[in-house]
Parts: sequence; C-alpha cells; structure tokens
Amino acid sequence: MRKTVLSIASLALASTATPATAEVIALDEDHFITRTEAIVEGDPKAVWLALISPARWWSSEHTWSADAANLTLMPQAGGCFCEKIPEVNEPGRFTLEGSVEHMRVLQAYPEVALRMEGALGPLQSEPVTGILTIALSEVEEGTRIVWEYNVGGKMRYEEPVIAQAVDGVMTLQLTRLAETLGMIQAPRTGPPPAPPPEEEPEASEGEEPVEEEAMISIDPEAVLEESDDEAEDEASEGPSVDEAFGDLSDPG
Repeated sequence: MRKTVLSIASLALASTATPATAEVIALDEDHFITRTEAIVEGDPKAVWLALISPARWWSSEHTWSADAANLTLMPQAGGCFCEKIPEVNEPGRFTLEGSVEHMRVLQAYPEVALRMEGALGPLQSEPVTGILTIALSEVEEGTRIVWEYNVGGKMRYEEPVIAQAVDGVMTLQLTRLAETLGMIQAPRTGPPPAPPPEEEPEASEGEEPVEEEAMISIDPEAVLEESDDEAEDEASEGPSVDEAFGDLSDPG
C-alpha cells in the first residue's frame, strides 16, 4: 500500500502521537504559520550535517515510497528535497523508477539557516505556497533549532484543521531530528488559544433567538499576541528565524 507525505489520516495521528505540540502562531483565511523549536547536543556544524540528510531522521510514514531512505536534499540554491520512487520488478508487475519534489532550496547558509519552498503532502494538490525556514544558533547547552512553516494560498481544507495537523507533523519531524542528535530540550508545548466568546445575535421583535452550532476556531490576534509575549521572555535563548536571517547580510 502506498503512503503519502502528510496524508490526512497520518496528519491526524501525528498531531496526537508526537511527544510535544508546537504552536500555530498565525491563522487567517488561506494562510497559517506553524512554529516550533528544540535544543540539541552538538555544535551547529553537526546539526547542519544531520539536517541536510533527511534519510537519517524523516518519518517513513510521511513519504510516498514508505521509506525515508529514498529521500535526498541538495543544500544549494535551486537544490531539491526529493524522493526516489523505486522501480518495481516482481512477478506480474513492473514499473519504472519515479520521483517526487517535496521542496526546493531557496537559501542554504551552512550551520546557520536553511530555507525551502514547497507544499508538503496533501497541500501539494492545492495552489498554495509553503516556505519552510530552519534557523540554527549556538547556545550554552548545544544548538537551538527554530523551525517555521509559512503556508498561504487557496486550499480546500478548513484552515484551523489543516494548520493544527501540519503543526503536528512539523513537530514530529523536528523531534525525530533532535532525537538523532541528542535531545536537550524537546519542542515546546503550546496549547492552542481558547476560542473567543461568541456574541448571540439579537432577535427581531416577535422572533425567538436562533441557536447556531458553535465552531471551534483560533483567534489569530490572540495567537500572535501570545507569541510576541513568549518571544520577549525568551529573547536571551538565541535568535529567532527572522533574527537569524537578518544577520546573514552582516559581514561582522
């Protein structure tokens, strides 16, 4: 049976099975951002070498071939985070070798940052753009990894549902990378904010108020405000994704 990257069923499973869930830091119509981070053993060079070798740590459950050993990543601008679909040569069935492009490298700054563009899994069938930014920074305990996936565009999924599911899978992948290197601090747990209270519509004179089915949603303003507060509290731990990329143009 073929398995697909970020299939809806496995998304739901991963979002409940990962040891920690990160945060959906922005959510709006046709747009969401997930963010997580971890601290691992080793210096940025060791982390970089592991990062660009996804066959060592990416979950096989989230590949098209059902085997992460078929993944490769070329850490150069224009390089491909790709997967080989092996040929089949067995009695009664023969296929040629195939391939999948998961993401394309936009920027590879060794030991500092990796930025790729691509719509993973079920998002691949949608006209969306996804930007995955991974920033590394050395801290006292080891290396801090900040992992952010920014998705925008028209999609046929309910944004709160797909955002939480993608967040779960992104956290799973970072957790597996961190465990390969030696986990010091697991991806942070950040429960989704409580939905805002709903205002009951005013009933016209002589009409009974109509009760509408409550919908669970995420208030993007509350999420962003909470994220800003946490960023201020943790500023001493290392640069954020934006800070890491902002430093790239500074020769000093």
